[in-house]
Amino acid sequence: MWVFGTVALNAYIETTIVSYLTARPSRDLVVRAHQRLTREWWRDRRAEFALHISPLVLQEAGMGDRRVARRRLRALEGIPILRVTPEAVTLGRRLIRQGPIPEKAEVDALHIATAAVHGMDYLITWNCGHIANAMMRSRLEALCRQAGYEPPIMCTPEELAGE
Repeated sequence: MWVFGTVALNAYIETTIVSYLTARPSRDLVVRAHQRLTREWWRDRRAEFALHISPLVLQEAGMGDRRVARRRLRALEGIPILRVTPEAVTLGRRLIRQGPIPEKAEVDALHIATAAVHGMDYLITWNCGHIANAMMRSRLEALCRQAGYEPPIMCTPEELAGE
């Protein structure tokens, strides 16, 4: 595990990470590149972080084709599960009500809120629509801070690839 000073870096893994990690290579070149980057990050860099997930990740990973879902859930085995607390639900609602996340993306707001409430340093995702989105980032961070939480750095595995 990577340690900065004496503090371990905690990372919340959003569902797209395990989905890209375990999926068959996509025909879409961009998705295929993201899958490759995810596998490389998982193999080479994940040990540098204390990884965490939530029941939301388990629920989403368990959806769809049973065989594929089992692969995703196996990849998540042993990763500590953070509770979606009442505080996270309240913050998630705030990210929708006062922020840029649409109501239809409630789960995305809850991923961010859960990571923030639990003090995660990073939220790693390929969801660039509502989470790792540069256009939304400052507003999401401001809302987290207004609620008393330091927001995680919301990024893709590519941004954490190192040198």
